[in-house]
Amino acid sequence: MQVEAAYLQAMDWSDLPIFLAIARTGQLAKAAQALEIDATTAGRRLRRLEKALGERLFEQGQDGQSLTPAGERLLTHARAMERAAAAVGSRDPGGAVRGTIRASVSEGFGTWFVSRHLGDLADAHPGLAVDLVATSGFLNPTRRETDVAVLLARPRRGPLLTRKLADYGLRLYASTDYLARSAPLNAPDQLRDHRLIGYVPDILYAPELRYLDEVPGAPEPQLRSSSINAQYRMTTAGAGVAVLPCFIGDADRKLTRVLPDIRIRRSFWMVTHEETRHFPHVAAFADWLTALAGRHRAQLEG
Repeated sequence: MQVEAAYLQAMDWSDLPIFLAIARTGQLAKAAQALEIDATTAGRRLRRLEKALGERLFEQGQDGQSLTPAGERLLTHARAMERAAAAVGSRDPGGAVRGTIRASVSEGFGTWFVSRHLGDLADAHPGLAVDLVATSGFLNPTRRETDVAVLLARPRRGPLLTRKLADYGLRLYASTDYLARSAPLNAPDQLRDHRLIGYVPDILYAPELRYLDEVPGAPEPQLRSSSINAQYRMTTAGAGVAVLPCFIGDADRKLTRVLPDIRIRRSFWMVTHEETRHFPHVAAFADWLTALAGRHRAQLEG
């Protein structure tokens, strides 16, 4: 049976989101969670769709569901329908952008930079809702877990559009109170006389976070956290010396740059999915974030 004919004549279109979610996540349970339904309902609707088409769409493996040839054919049509529906639905008749955009960014960038300017975006696009996911780790744009992702490294594969958003600088910071009561810190070899704050080495979610490897003479951090915001809090409380992004460290007058000749440089990469990058609400957010990073280049680079 040709999938095209079955798709038009026999399929309940309300089952299509179930199929797409399973295809993207590779697991029935994850798809159900993403759609906020129970797994039993998702499985029942998938079986209904397969019965209507007369073909199996997924094979069950050890790691989850994988598409059959019939599933691959249906996926092509389902994605085309989704693109058309989203393109129409994300702009109202008056031309205003509307819809919900999900953006996945790093914890520090989301907390200290993006969130401070989202009110401006909301003023410009009243019909646009924003889900800002700012955590230690990233959602996967390839699996369409997010519309836009700002990553610390350029992805090497996947149906993605990637562009450099901005470079950013990092430096060593300590509180003025800590420096007043601690040993001198005028040269890198004096770091051994100080308590360092950093990431937990074995649970780094990106190798780009190994900042202290680029600091000559830096001992292993004594105080560690997977959260850059927790590291910032420890630093402002006078617990020690930390490498912080300049857009965090320079924003707090309690903190002072130390060893100013040591500067670390990283980049943010903005990623969108090839299939959704032209959707009005996705394009509006990506354009806004690009312009925002350009206006605040000095703040990001420190």
